[in-house]
Amino acid sequence: MNAGKQVLMVLLLCEVLLGEGDRASLIPEEGKRWVAGQQGHRTDQDHAALLDFEATLLQMFGLQRRPRPTRAAVVPQYLLDLYHMQSGEEDQPGPSTANFEYPEKSASRANTVRAFHHLEHLEQVVAEDRVDGNTPFLFLFNLTSIPSEELLSSAELRLYRHRIPGAEQHTEDQQRHRINVYEVMKPPHTSQLITRLLDTRLVCHNTSGWESFDVSPAVLRWTHERLSNLGLVVEVQHLSLPTAHHNRHVRLSRSLHAEPGEDWDETRPLLVTFGHDGRGQSLARRSRRSPKPRGRKRGRHCRRHALYVDFSDVGWNDWIVAPPGYHAFYCQGECPFPLADHLNSTNHAIVQTLVNSVNSSVPRACCVPTELSAISMLYLDEHDKVVLKNYQEMVVEGCGCR
Repeated sequence: MNAGKQVLMVLLLCEVLLGEGDRASLIPEEGKRWVAGQQGHRTDQDHAALLDFEATLLQMFGLQRRPRPTRAAVVPQYLLDLYHMQSGEEDQPGPSTANFEYPEKSASRANTVRAFHHLEHLEQVVAEDRVDGNTPFLFLFNLTSIPSEELLSSAELRLYRHRIPGAEQHTEDQQRHRINVYEVMKPPHTSQLITRLLDTRLVCHNTSGWESFDVSPAVLRWTHERLSNLGLVVEVQHLSLPTAHHNRHVRLSRSLHAEPGEDWDETRPLLVTFGHDGRGQSLARRSRRSPKPRGRKRGRHCRRHALYVDFSDVGWNDWIVAPPGYHAFYCQGECPFPLADHLNSTNHAIVQTLVNSVNSSVPRACCVPTELSAISMLYLDEHDKVVLKNYQEMVVEGCGCR
C-alpha cells in the first residue's frame, strides 16, 4: 500500500477516534491527557493508534523523527516563491515574487527540491585580490542529508550581487563584469587550484539582484558518483573599468564581507538541488484552483465529505512551513441497489450489488475515493534543511462505489 492511501486510512481512523467533524486534530503524546479527559472511555489501544498516526505521517514525509528546527534555521525566499508558484498561489506576498522565474525544466524532472546554505565557518578567500582585480573565493555545501534513493537531475548555485555605488557614472561597457563558477577538482596545493569551469554570466553592476548558475555536473558527481565534494570557486572579473576603479567590482554576498545592516539571512549563497525519489509524479506548476461546488446532498449515499487536517493543532507548524493545513476530504455513504449513475460505479460494483440484493452473504460495493490529487509541502527536515516535496494521492477529488 502506498503512502497516499496509508495517510487517507489513518485520517479516517483519526476521525473515528476523535468523533465526527470536518477537522482532524493530529494529537501527539502531550495531547493524550486532553483526549482522555474529553473521552473517559479511551483505551491504551486508542492512544497507541493516535501515536501511530503521527508516526505514519512522518514516515510518509520520509522522516525518521519529528524535526526540531533550531533558531538558526532559515527558509530562503526562493523556496517560498517556488512553493507559491508551484501551488498556484502566485498572488501571495513576497519580495521577489514579481521577478521570479519558475524553473520549468528542472521542476518537471523532480518531485523534491532541497536548499542548502554554504558552510560559513569554512568560507575562505582562495587567494588575495589579484593585480587585475579578480577575486576568487570558495563556497562549501554539505549535501550529506540527501537520501541515497533520491536521484538528482540538476542543481543551481544562487548568488546575490550588490550594486556598486556610482556605477551610473560609467559607460555601459565599463559597467559589465563576468562571474565565473568553477568546481574544485583536487585539494589545493599552496595557492594553486585545479578547477573546471561550470558556468559563467555577464552582468552589469548598476543593479542588485540574484544570479543563478548551473552547477549540475559537479553536484551529480558528488552525489551519484560519491566523489569528494571540494566546493565551488567563484571568480568575479571586471572587463573594462578604468585602472583607477579596478578595486570596484561586483560584490557578492558572503559572510566574510557582510556589511552592518545587511540582511544576511536573505542574501546568503544558496545551492538548490532538484531530485526524484522514484515515488509519484514530478512537480508541476498549477493554476489556482477554484473551490468545487458542493452540490446538493443525496441523503446517505456515497459522496465526498469535508475533512481538514490542521498541522498547527499539534505544533507541527514549527517545521511545516506551508501549507498550514489542507483539505483532505474523505468518502462515506451507502452504495444501495440499484446503483444510480451519480454514484460513479464500475461494472463490477454493479454486478456485486446485484448479487448482494439476492444473496446478503456477498457484501455491497464500498464507497471509496475514485480520484486523488497531490499537494506540495514546504518543510524543514531533521537537519534544518528546507525541502519542497510533491506528495501524491493526498486529496480526495471524487468518490464512487467500487
